[in-house]
Amino acid sequence: MTLDADTTSTGRVVKRSNPVKPDLDSRTSLPLPRPARRRSPVDRWSGVVWVAPALVMYAVFVLYPLGQSVQFSFYDWDGIGQATPAGLDNWKAIFTEPELFGSVVHAFILVLFYTVLPVSTGLVAASLIRELRVGTFNTAARVVLFVPQVLPPVAAGIAWTWMFSTEGLVNQSLRAVGLESFTRAWLGDFTFALPAVGIIGFWLSLGFCTVLLLSGIGKIDPSLYEAARLDGAGRIGEFFAVTLPGLRQEIAVCATITTIAALASFDVVQIATQGGPGYQTMVPGVEIYRLTFLEQRVGQASALAVFLAALVLLVIWPIQRIGRHE
Repeated sequence: MTLDADTTSTGRVVKRSNPVKPDLDSRTSLPLPRPARRRSPVDRWSGVVWVAPALVMYAVFVLYPLGQSVQFSFYDWDGIGQATPAGLDNWKAIFTEPELFGSVVHAFILVLFYTVLPVSTGLVAASLIRELRVGTFNTAARVVLFVPQVLPPVAAGIAWTWMFSTEGLVNQSLRAVGLESFTRAWLGDFTFALPAVGIIGFWLSLGFCTVLLLSGIGKIDPSLYEAARLDGAGRIGEFFAVTLPGLRQEIAVCATITTIAALASFDVVQIATQGGPGYQTMVPGVEIYRLTFLEQRVGQASALAVFLAALVLLVIWPIQRIGRHE
C-alpha cells in the first residue's frame, strides 16, 4: 500500500491509501510471471525416494535373475554340481539342434494364430458390432466374445483338450454332419497338433482384440464416416479409409500383447500337449522348462531363455514404432 497526500480547503493534509498495482507486461498488460522458486535438494531427491522401493524390487527380481541367466548361458551346469565353462556352445546349439531351433519356428507359427488371425477377425467383428443397435443382442455379442479373456489359460487348455479328444465335441460335430472320415485325435496328430494348439490361442486372444478395437472405434469422430459416405465410400471403403487408420494404436497394442503371448507361450501348450506328439508342438517356454527340470541342462536352458527375451524385444520394437508413427 502507498500513501498519497491531498490538501483540503481547510488546509488540512489528508493521507489516502492506494493499492500497489502489480508490475504489468507492457506488451500484454498481464502480470509478469514470478521467477521460479529454486528447488531444494530435498525436492530434487523426493521423487527418487518414492520410486526407490519399486526400483529395488525390479532389480532383485528381474535384473539380477536376468544377469544370472546370461552368466549361466556360458556354462554347463546341472543346477547342483560344479559349473564348467562352455563358451558359446549353448548358443550354437540353439541353431544347430533341431529340437531347439524347431521350438523357435513353432513359436513363430503360433504368431499366426495368436496375433494375425485374432487381430484381423477382431477388426471385422468390431466393425460389424458397431453397426448393431445398442440393445440385448449387441451386449450379448460383446459378452460372448470377451468370455475367453476372463478364463485362465490353464482352464481353457483343459477344456479344449477334452473337445479335441477322440470322443470330444469337435469329432462328435464332424460325425453329426457326415464328416466322420475327418475325425482324429487332433492333439495327438503329427500334422494337426500345432494348428489345434493355435486354435486355442486364437480363441483366447479374439475377445481381447475385439473389445479393445471396439473401444478404439468409439473414439473415432463420426463426422469422418459421414464425410466418407458423402464421397461415395461404401462399407468397405469406410473401413479402409476411416476405421483402419483410426485404430493404428489399438492394433499395435493388440499385436504387441498377442505376439508376446505367442512367442512366450507355455501354459496352453504344457496343458494340452506338453510339446508332443514328439516335438511337433514344442515351443521355447516348454523347452526351457524341460531342459531345466527334466534334463538338468541349466546352462542350455538359460541360453534359450535369454535368446527368447532378445527375440521378443526384436519383434516387438518395429510394432511399437509403427503404432507411434503418425
